[in-house]
Amino acid sequence: MGDFVALLGTKGGPAIRTGSPMPTSSLVSLGGEMAVVDCGLGVTRGLVDQGMALKDLRRVFITHLHSDHYLELGPLLHTAWTAGLKTPVTVWGPRGLGGYWEGFLASMRADIDLRIEDEGRPDLRDLVAFETIRASAPITAGALTVDALPSIHPPIAESWSLSFRAGGRHVVFSGDTAHNPALVDFARGADLLIHEAMLEEGLVALTARVGNADDRLMRHLKRSHTLAADAARIAAEAGVRALALHHLIPSDDPDFGPADWQRAIAPHWSGALHLGRDGLRIALD
Repeated sequence: MGDFVALLGTKGGPAIRTGSPMPTSSLVSLGGEMAVVDCGLGVTRGLVDQGMALKDLRRVFITHLHSDHYLELGPLLHTAWTAGLKTPVTVWGPRGLGGYWEGFLASMRADIDLRIEDEGRPDLRDLVAFETIRASAPITAGALTVDALPSIHPPIAESWSLSFRAGGRHVVFSGDTAHNPALVDFARGADLLIHEAMLEEGLVALTARVGNADDRLMRHLKRSHTLAADAARIAAEAGVRALALHHLIPSDDPDFGPADWQRAIAPHWSGALHLGRDGLRIALD
């Protein structure tokens, strides 16, 4: 399928509304290897729309335990199994992710047992293994080498930025993070930096629409996420070849569009820019 990154779901946050993008998920294809990064709602359809056979699923990375990043992990694995998955899948993520999987399996026990007996499928429970991401332990997954950098995403303590290398290509995901200068060295010279981004002028309207009774959502956004201008600064200082804005906040407000995002980053970044939209495939030529 060539070297590319597909942004399957590009919305920051768990809620969807009429006409909105889907929450966060991505597909990386490097050196003949594929990896799913995050499994927000819609990831399964997003992979199929990219032409991936679900039975070929081999590896998944979950950056942190917010629902918009792992809500559909169980349904993805189960649907791949019903689509013919017979080979092992490894899921890397934070500590505690295995507990989610155990709960999912318990909720689907009747269906899984029935399909094994009635349809002759292998036991799904034997096909999936969970590994904990650690900054000090690079991951080798086929031809992929994956490194992790702690991101800044309070109140969650275990949240990761991820670097993928294979076949001379280098792709970095910021994951969910406040402005993190450590990403400059982590992403140094990358072919593509995929960085989460907020549009500052859209935050007041967003929090008003969500309708929380106090300012906690606004405080979370400001201390746990990155403004588009700061993402652009990271890309420029790291000397990356291209920047993609992902996990967009806001992503479904008709009062803000591509021109607003371009205006936010223009003082800091003049290189190749990809503004996230669901299904966007970025070729690494």
